[in-house]
Amino acid sequence: MSVLSIPAAAGKAHDLLALGALVTRLDPGIIPFAEANEYLLHVSGGEYNVATNLSTCFGMKTAIASAIVNYPIGRRIEYAVQKAGVTPYFKRFDHDGVRGPNMAIVWSDRGQGVRAPVVFYNRSNEAAQQLKPGSFDWEAIFSKGVRWFHSGGIFSALSPTTSELVIEAMQAAKKAGAVVSFDLNYRAKLWAVAAAEQGKSAEQASEEAAKTLRKIVSYVDILVGNEEDLQKGLGLKGQDVESKGELDPSAFFGMIENVIKDFPNIKAVATTLREVHSTNRHSWSAVLWLDGKTYQAPATELDVYDRVGGGDGFAAGLFYGLLSGKGAQESLRLGWAHGALVTTTPGDTSMFTLDQVEAFAKGGSARIQR
Repeated sequence: MSVLSIPAAAGKAHDLLALGALVTRLDPGIIPFAEANEYLLHVSGGEYNVATNLSTCFGMKTAIASAIVNYPIGRRIEYAVQKAGVTPYFKRFDHDGVRGPNMAIVWSDRGQGVRAPVVFYNRSNEAAQQLKPGSFDWEAIFSKGVRWFHSGGIFSALSPTTSELVIEAMQAAKKAGAVVSFDLNYRAKLWAVAAAEQGKSAEQASEEAAKTLRKIVSYVDILVGNEEDLQKGLGLKGQDVESKGELDPSAFFGMIENVIKDFPNIKAVATTLREVHSTNRHSWSAVLWLDGKTYQAPATELDVYDRVGGGDGFAAGLFYGLLSGKGAQESLRLGWAHGALVTTTPGDTSMFTLDQVEAFAKGGSARIQR
């Protein structure tokens, strides 16, 4: 079994390069959409969230490869990327003034108590769907020095060409000696729509998703995904995730054995563990399998303000620990702590300092700081 080896920072322009779609998330708070008159706008994207968190909270040098449209919403997103200190590599598209192409919109209310959060999309004529192999000069980008490349399942599901682009980028990353990570982020809605456009059924969509994701994961060093992601995204067998709310760490580690059997290239698998008691009250933990050993973070109770972005917060903290040469257990606790903190604020990205994350990771409390 090969061991995870992370390139040194010296001479590298980017600690992490992410590839994914940039979106706006419209958030009416706890008001149901049909009754809402005002929305907060959050700039988001699963891969972008990781790059932003690593930059703003953890002080790392990050970059994002994505599509951007030359119209006001595109400029709003560009301002957010600039403010976050993330280096952009943009494939630019012009808007025709009527139909697009567009920057996607994710609609997401927070829910409250017994009322669950609601998420739906407007990804019609999305610019990021049009990205394809050849959209970026990977040789030029990686020649600057990239330690870590990250992408995910949401972007891979947007169109047949986006999954091909992910593979092209991963091949370039491997050639350049970068670590490759992938967040499965299985979204049945997205895979179903992409399959329907090709005249395929829902059952065929599931099969196509697993086929595509398995091809991608064959290039991956570090895999992020919960039991549902592993089962539905990679077609692996496990416990009934639809009927069991509490994820058993031993069952998850048992599934990892199946992952490693099918993908011997994988050096690490990690996920958060979440028991949802109500929209605003969760039990939270996290697990990591790294180089053949298992690690578990403590369990804690979360008073959740906005759950969106917690998983990306976890990934960013974990990646920071590994990139910084910290041990597996400390890296896991940093991811666990940062993901937990992200759920306490609106939006998808970090509003925290490294000191705050480290304090919570070491067992800090919520006592007032004077």
